[in-house]
Amino acid sequence: MTSVSRPLRIALLSYRSKPHSGGQGVYVRHLSRELAAAGHHVEVFSGQPYPELDDGPRLRQVPSLDLYRDEDPFRTPGRGEIRDWADALETVMMWGGAFPEPLTFSIRALRALARRPGDFDVIHDNQGLGYGMLGVPRLGLPMITSIHHPITVDKRLDLAASSLLQRLNKHRWYGFVRMQGRVARRAGPLITVSESSKNDICRDFRVRRDAVHIVPLGVDARLFRPRGEDAGPRVRGRIVTVISADSPLKGLPTLLRAVAKLVTERDVHLMVVGTPSTATRKQAAQLDLADRVTFVSGLPDETYARLLASAEIAVVPSMYEGFSLPAVEHMASGTPLIASRAGALPEVTGDAAVLVTPGDAEELAAALRTLHDGEAERASMAERGLARVGERFAWPAVAAATVALYRKVVNGELVC
Repeated sequence: MTSVSRPLRIALLSYRSKPHSGGQGVYVRHLSRELAAAGHHVEVFSGQPYPELDDGPRLRQVPSLDLYRDEDPFRTPGRGEIRDWADALETVMMWGGAFPEPLTFSIRALRALARRPGDFDVIHDNQGLGYGMLGVPRLGLPMITSIHHPITVDKRLDLAASSLLQRLNKHRWYGFVRMQGRVARRAGPLITVSESSKNDICRDFRVRRDAVHIVPLGVDARLFRPRGEDAGPRVRGRIVTVISADSPLKGLPTLLRAVAKLVTERDVHLMVVGTPSTATRKQAAQLDLADRVTFVSGLPDETYARLLASAEIAVVPSMYEGFSLPAVEHMASGTPLIASRAGALPEVTGDAAVLVTPGDAEELAAALRTLHDGEAERASMAERGLARVGERFAWPAVAAATVALYRKVVNGELVC
C-alpha cells in the first residue's frame, strides 16, 4: 500500500493528444504539468498526434499507424509499416469504416505497461476506454479513467444531421462507443468534468452514480487573461468562436446563420478558430459571408490567447458540451460570452454568459446584437466571467483533486 504522503508514480494514458484543438491534448498537458509541479513522477503515454508537454512530465510515445493525420487522412499504410497484429487490426478496421484508435492504443499501452512491472502506482486512462484497459488490473495496477463526456452524445447528434447513406457509414465509425460503454462499467472509478456529463455517462453507459467523481477542468490563467495596453484595444465588431472539430455537435451552422442576419445592420466580423469542413465553406459562401468570416487553425498558444482577448464577443454555439474549455478560456480572457443552453454550458458559465437556445439562429442574432450595442453590458459580463474563473477553474486545484482520487484508488478506498 502506498503511503498517503509520498509522491506518486503516475502513468497518464491518452490515445491521441492534439495540442491545439480538442480537449484531450489540453487536458494532458496542463494536468501532467501540475502533477509534476506537485512533486509526482508523471509519464504520459500517447499515440499520435503527440501532446506538447511542459517541463516536468515525460512523454512515452506509443505509435499508431497515424491513419487520420490532417494532411493525409484515411491513408493506407505501406506493407513495411505493419509491425504486428495490432497494426494489421488497425488497418483492417479503418478499411471497414470503423475508428480503431481507442482499441488499438489500449492494446499497445497494455503491452508497454506490462514491460515495466512495479514502475507505477496508478494508471490514469484519459478518454480511451479500449478493451486493453481491462488487462491493467491483472498487472496489479490500480486504474482510474477520465470521461469528459460520453461519445454517445456526439453519435446521436451526428446521425440526426446525416442522410440515410451517411448514417449507415457513421454507425460503423461509431462502433467503438459500444466498447467504451462496456469498459466504463468494468474499469473502476471514473472522473468526469461536470454534473451534466455525469448524468449522461450514467444514462448512456449504464454506470452507477457512485462510480463517477466530478473534477472540473482548469484554465491556464498565465496565458488566457485580459490584455493590457501593449496589446491594444479590442477589435470593434470582432466575434470569436472555437471549434475542436467541425461537426454538428459544435453548432457552427447556427452561428453562421446568426452572423448573416447581423451583418445586414452591424459592422461585425467572425473569427473561427478551427478547420472548416467543405459544407461549412459552402454555407458561408451561400450566406455571402466570404469577407465577414475568417477561419484560422494551428495557432501558437500565445497567438491563440491574444486572439481570444482581442474580440468584443465570444460565442460557444454548441448543441452539447460535456464541459467546454473554450468557454472558460473566453471568460478568463475577459471576453463577454454567449453560450448555448445545452449540456454542461449553463453549469460551467453560471451567470457569466448570455444563454440562448441551441440551434436558434434568431435568438443568437438578437443576443449578438444586444452585446454588440451594449458597452456596459459587455463590461459587466466580462467582470462576472473573470470572477467565476478565479473562483472555480484553476489547474493546480484540478491536479490536487485528481491526486486525492488517485490516493483513494491506490489505498483501496475506491473500488467499483
